[in-house]
Amino acid sequence: MINDEIRSKEVRLVGAEGEQIGIKPIREALQMAADLNLDLVNVAPQAKPPVCRIMDYGKFRYEQQKKEKEARKNQKVVDIKEVWFRSNIEEHDYQTKLRNVIKFLKDGDKVKCSVRFRGREIAHADIGQKILERVKVEVAELSSIERQPKLEGRSMIMILAPKS
Repeated sequence: MINDEIRSKEVRLVGAEGEQIGIKPIREALQMAADLNLDLVNVAPQAKPPVCRIMDYGKFRYEQQKKEKEARKNQKVVDIKEVWFRSNIEEHDYQTKLRNVIKFLKDGDKVKCSVRFRGREIAHADIGQKILERVKVEVAELSSIERQPKLEGRSMIMILAPKS
């Protein structure tokens, strides 16, 4: 709330330079802000009495929006990439998929490693466990385990997160 929107009888006033002015009636605080060609802004409405600050509200909003825009520009969106393995995977195929896992981790993305079982392969879930353990050991220096290998339905899933 700014200027005439403030509905309190008296306020704790903070000056334009951040100095404490003290508790003043709202009319006097508004007059002080008007004399400086600035706005009276309610910064802590829950306080008793509310804390108001004398500032250039337009400039404050502009700088706040600029900071938010800069923060949005610098943030990294972490995707979850999924790599499927089979329980009877050949060595070359395994190495190709492992290279993809390493590439995703280096790009800063999380990786969901899954072993899919078809038909009677589910009876040998320990083979899938060994494949995921091997992946875990080979990318240990690049990643941390976010979720240990766990059987869910016909798939065994493990989630790796890149080390920061």
